[in-house]
Amino acid sequence: MARIAFIGQQEFGKAVLEAFIARGDTIAGVFCVPDKPGAKPDALKADALALGLQVFTFASLRSPEAEAAMRSLDADIGIMAYVLQFAPQSFVDIPKHGTIQFHPSLLPLHRGPSSISWPIALGAKKTGLTIFRPTDGLDEGPVVLQKTCEIGPDETLGEVYFNKLFPLGVAALLEATDLVLAGRHEERVQDETGATYEGWMHDEEAEIHWPGHVDTIYNLIRACNPAPGAWMLLDGVKVRVYDCRKHVVGRYVSRGHKPGDVAGVSDDSIVIWAQGGLIEILKLRPEGGGKMGAGEFARQRGLPISDAWRSWVRPGATT
Repeated sequence: MARIAFIGQQEFGKAVLEAFIARGDTIAGVFCVPDKPGAKPDALKADALALGLQVFTFASLRSPEAEAAMRSLDADIGIMAYVLQFAPQSFVDIPKHGTIQFHPSLLPLHRGPSSISWPIALGAKKTGLTIFRPTDGLDEGPVVLQKTCEIGPDETLGEVYFNKLFPLGVAALLEATDLVLAGRHEERVQDETGATYEGWMHDEEAEIHWPGHVDTIYNLIRACNPAPGAWMLLDGVKVRVYDCRKHVVGRYVSRGHKPGDVAGVSDDSIVIWAQGGLIEILKLRPEGGGKMGAGEFARQRGLPISDAWRSWVRPGATT
């Protein structure tokens, strides 16, 4: 069994740590991010401390102190499982067999921090994960192992991550570790001609632009569910949109309307016009409040029920 230097964060890092421990590997030490004042303790850090492991919380992994700590562990391999801190080459090269890192995309596609959201927002039907060698270039190192998964037409960010990439990622890090330690792995240089990079999917990127096509809007809402939540102004209130349905409208509708207008209201939903169809909002969160059904929000705002929109929907064109 291997002696591991572990670098990670959050629930994914915790799950990977426990998977290595469960199969008998030795965790020589765990590098975690420092706690933010007033924030909930990081899940990986709390777990590592509860297990009695040696824990390091350096503000920067570039520091001489971080490198000295890594050297002191005498590790066979370094494992990076969801890491937002920059780990320099001088740090990751210290373990005997170097370090491997998890990234939730098929590198070189979607380098960057929101790599699960962007393929969903772009309407991709497939994504995956990469285990690679970290270098000083962000997500640019040689590929050790890749796994693919489908993106269903209605799947959200949360569903793709927690149901697919999370468990696949845990298993892939175990598999890649065994390959590297046995010297049976191959390292494939990333093809720069196919590389893409996107930054964070933050509030600016998550704003719904209703003059856009209904497919683009639907994909953005899925890509931001559950976080950060695609948003719009609805009856003068900023709301984040979560669960929804897409309806295609296949013919000209003579009634006066424009993208972003409310097309109808039901007991359970609010329906908004877009180019090419309608978005039926089922769950939303008004600014300063909690998640709620869209129908309840409509009742609170006094929006009248109107279901004429149902006759405009193309038969069989609802997702």
